[in-house]
Amino acid sequence: MIRVLLAEDQGMMRGALATLLELEDDIDVVGLLARGDEVVDACVRLTPDVAVLDIEMPGRSGLDAAAELATAVPSCRVLIVTTFGRPGYLRRAMDAGARGFLIKDSPVEQLADAIRRVVAGETVVDPTLAAAALRAGPNPLSARECDVLAASADGATIADIAGSLHLSESTVRNYLSAAIGKTNTRNRIEALNAARTNGWL
Repeated sequence: MIRVLLAEDQGMMRGALATLLELEDDIDVVGLLARGDEVVDACVRLTPDVAVLDIEMPGRSGLDAAAELATAVPSCRVLIVTTFGRPGYLRRAMDAGARGFLIKDSPVEQLADAIRRVVAGETVVDPTLAAAALRAGPNPLSARECDVLAASADGATIADIAGSLHLSESTVRNYLSAAIGKTNTRNRIEALNAARTNGWL
């Protein structure tokens, strides 16, 4: 039996996926989680073969959980399943050690097949998303530029961003200016939207 842990914050989706996967003769769902910050501890405790993770969850993203799982439970393969088919998410998932990346509107049979394939050592990626990721190229933003853009959400001022990231205001302005230039946008709001749309944040 393939032991699967499923982390998905939407209760109906989590329950439906678990029910459908349990119909497979060779898959046993050993854990259901709604929060990303519970994934690593649960995998240490339950030792699943595969962790099926959503990206956007309370407490911690599935991408961050995947990166820690690679160290904490290296025997557990990670399969990302998300609503958001953004090229940057795919790159970040692969960088975090994920072995698969599927979009949620895929048939459940495709998910079961992907689980079997990652256990067998394969990498499974939605082909449309893989093509989009190749066309989009790598994330042009540095880690610090991403931090500053993310901190600029919700109308934060330069002073707010500087305070939250322990940077000087001039440094914040420099990072924002660089991010705007690299995203070919006119202001930090457009730069933030572009970064989110591409899955760089």
